[in-house]
Amino acid sequence: MLMQRAPLMVVSLVALAGLLGCAGSLRAEEVRLDVSLNQGWKFLRQDAPGAERSDFDDAQWEAVTLPHTWNAQDGQDGGRNYYRGIGWYRRHFTPLASWEGKSLFLRFDAAATTADVFLNGTPVGTHKGNFGAFCFEVTNLLRPGRDNVLAVKVNNARDGDVPPLGGDFTIFGGLYRDVHLLVLDRLSVSPLDFASPGVYLKQVRVSAERAEVAVTTCLRNGTDSAKTVSLRWTVTDQADKEVFRSLAGVSIPAHGTAESLQGIYLDRPHLWQGRKDPYLYTASVEVLEGSRVADRVSQPLGLRSYEVDPEKGFLLNGQPYVLHGVNKHQDRIDKGWAIGPAQQREDVDLMLEMGCTCVRLAHYQHPQYTYDLCDRSGLVVWAELALVGSIGKSPAFAANTRRQLTELIKQSLNHPSILFWSLYNELGFGREPIPAEGPKPWDLVAELNDLAHQLDSTRLTTAATNQSNSHPVNWITDIIAFNRYNGWYSGKPEDWPRVLDDVHSKYPTRRVGISEYGAGASILHHEIPPKHHATVGRWHPEEWQGVVHEAAYGAMKERPWLWGTFLWNMFDFAVDARAEGDHLGRNDKGMVTYDRQTRKDTFYFYKANWTTEPFVYLTSRRYNPRPAGVTYLKVYSNCPTVELSLNGKALGSQTGTNGVFVWKDVNLPEGPCAVEAVGTGEGKTATEAWTWTCRSDVPAPVAGE
Repeated sequence: MLMQRAPLMVVSLVALAGLLGCAGSLRAEEVRLDVSLNQGWKFLRQDAPGAERSDFDDAQWEAVTLPHTWNAQDGQDGGRNYYRGIGWYRRHFTPLASWEGKSLFLRFDAAATTADVFLNGTPVGTHKGNFGAFCFEVTNLLRPGRDNVLAVKVNNARDGDVPPLGGDFTIFGGLYRDVHLLVLDRLSVSPLDFASPGVYLKQVRVSAERAEVAVTTCLRNGTDSAKTVSLRWTVTDQADKEVFRSLAGVSIPAHGTAESLQGIYLDRPHLWQGRKDPYLYTASVEVLEGSRVADRVSQPLGLRSYEVDPEKGFLLNGQPYVLHGVNKHQDRIDKGWAIGPAQQREDVDLMLEMGCTCVRLAHYQHPQYTYDLCDRSGLVVWAELALVGSIGKSPAFAANTRRQLTELIKQSLNHPSILFWSLYNELGFGREPIPAEGPKPWDLVAELNDLAHQLDSTRLTTAATNQSNSHPVNWITDIIAFNRYNGWYSGKPEDWPRVLDDVHSKYPTRRVGISEYGAGASILHHEIPPKHHATVGRWHPEEWQGVVHEAAYGAMKERPWLWGTFLWNMFDFAVDARAEGDHLGRNDKGMVTYDRQTRKDTFYFYKANWTTEPFVYLTSRRYNPRPAGVTYLKVYSNCPTVELSLNGKALGSQTGTNGVFVWKDVNLPEGPCAVEAVGTGEGKTATEAWTWTCRSDVPAPVAGE
């Protein structure tokens, strides 16, 4: 299990319930404050002209606490009719009088989709985009020691100038991540460079012998005179031992900004090795005016190198490292996107339990804390831009897409777990012929690819495509991955070897992965043997998901040239437009149910392939009661051999293939059928027992046929 750890960047002040609105002063070590503004909001799910005014009467509005979404229920219940429109948020707060003379900023970790921010009736700024953080300076608008009114108009209506324009997921409107008041010295690292930490750690060269990191620090001066400050950089190891220190001077004009470029150099560094050893240093910068510490920012530093080879696949620190993992959306049942640290930790813990080495955080920028958890656990991250489905035609769309990519990269650049910037998911271009000359419908992708390299030359760009192998859009990014659903939306499970070999044989020098594959599964629907039913129907037997994944991953496992494989999806998630499976408004391709309470059978198939601690798992356990008579029994296990018994009678042992063990022609008698599986290997034993009630009158499933 991952332990909770306070964010490195700022001083945590949950106790500011006792600071806001009362006398007090900053302690010397608290050089920057991050004050939560999550409490005490009033909310109205409709437009309210004049709601930005300080004297507006919101007494009848609903009291809410952030994170909050207004689509927690209607965004998950199906019908394609969830509310997409305007919602207003208001709250009063009284900053400390001692903050007079400080620099003050409002930071929003995200808002969906457009946010207009007002303070004391005055417009502060507007942000368009569902997933990136944004920050505004309010030094001249905020009144320390007095009542202030913060009002935010949020609108998640479709906007043709803001991606995503499409996507198989619900856009949960609201202030669904945290809101902060930053209290900084007039001399500080800037929080205004696209709401980034203001510090960028770019790993220039990393080897077992030496690490070189280029460090850019964005500085601001809120005083009336030019200032010369010193920047003191330190790096400490996990034992809090200082292993590097440097000092440099920087001049900042009055009411201006400056950048400092420095270097960090470590001999014989302890490398970040993914799940094997996710070692993190802490890199800290202090802004010094004379001997006074005006500001301090700390960031994680995980030193690693990597490459992708068209034949060898992925290599981490010069050694082959298999990237097998999942896709993940950020929503939760009855919460939508309004999740907190506990939910994020549980999700990462479940991925670690299943044995993932990587995760594609689809289809947008996820909370920074999720990236923190991946840094600490060693999960390699594919981070993605919210360009989904189609490209808008307007210049404003292109500009907003570029801004969202800039936010994604600048806000997340220091996370060592992030190795890939993904530029799009499943772009469609209709039936238009591919133009031989002139502008192409996908020219924006090439622009984004160049921008990603300008912002971060140390990482590879990628994308998730569902186009045919030969489509030009596939080959713009550094590497590519395909969304393929053989055995679900098209084809058969046994098509997988041919599908994989076809792309590799035609493009042997290209670096190719699989970004999505899978099948729907309801824990309430069962049939043996399973059949492929209509994907848009209401009958999604759990057993068919296992058939699809066994075939797909079995083929991928034998092809090491695949740089990464990401199954769809780790968890069921909300799609209000869907009407299939056992729940309206849900995509049920997850390994775990939407409420995170049930691990589906296929979860254990991957656990059998990706983990080493011995276990056995009897599949179809939820098919109860089940028909009596001749059938087969299936076990997933990472043990070399598994023995099975039925009502105390031995059924023999099996050696499995890819963690799958099958006993054919087993006769289940009427009544209780107690089955026990015992797995052995390397001196360890794993045991599991399950009892079914078997009846001859249990009908064969017909729903959705």
